[in-house]
Amino acid sequence: MFKKFRDCCERFLRIPGDPEPPPGDEARTQRFRAAPNYYKYLLGVWLVKTAGLLIVLITMELAPLVAFFEMRHEKLLGPLILGLPQLIILVVLLGRLFSLALVRLDFEKRWYLVTDRSLRLREGIVHVREMTITFANIQNISISQGPLQRLLGIADLRVDTAGGSTGKHSEGKGKPQSLHTAYFRGVDNANAIRELIQNRLRELKDSGLGDMDESKAIQPRPAPAVSVSEEFRAALREVAHEARALRAAAAGTA
Repeated sequence: MFKKFRDCCERFLRIPGDPEPPPGDEARTQRFRAAPNYYKYLLGVWLVKTAGLLIVLITMELAPLVAFFEMRHEKLLGPLILGLPQLIILVVLLGRLFSLALVRLDFEKRWYLVTDRSLRLREGIVHVREMTITFANIQNISISQGPLQRLLGIADLRVDTAGGSTGKHSEGKGKPQSLHTAYFRGVDNANAIRELIQNRLRELKDSGLGDMDESKAIQPRPAPAVSVSEEFRAALREVAHEARALRAAAAGTA
């Protein structure tokens, strides 16, 4: 059943397939996915949201229920007042079941690639977000882990690039994210991924393809030497000779 739903969503939403490693980097390209416990984490978030929504809907149905008992002798108005809130609850429940299937699909279509020179990350189903970050632009790598994530043994690996913000306003899943920040969400080997990226960064710098050392920075070119003609030199010597003669004459007069 879910397989048919997944196939329909992939065709309707035009979800891209799994990524292929860059040509020439197949052997050193490593692919990562969110851990199975991350799906449990998403299910927990979904259950909390669904329970809160049901509590609100049931509370809102109390008023029509009271009105129904007051108007129960009405042949049309009474059943309408009672049936309309129940219909709304049914529609909301169907919508939540659909969102549950999307949660599973989002978990399956989330992937992260680490190549020799860059990172590629994709997440999302309705709004697909794919990023490519070169190692030369990486500024900071950090790991965040909430209480529930610690209980499930998962964490989020955050990669900030040049121009990225280090504030917490972009960490929320439902909030806008900076184009300079990427996340490996729900991984159970965050430390290993961070170490892999750091090793690739060191290899890139050692090969001379990364940032240049200050000692190897391009030095400014010296100013070209100005050529002086013989006539100009002779004129300078004559001026110097006349200056010495004037000083000697002035000294004799004194």
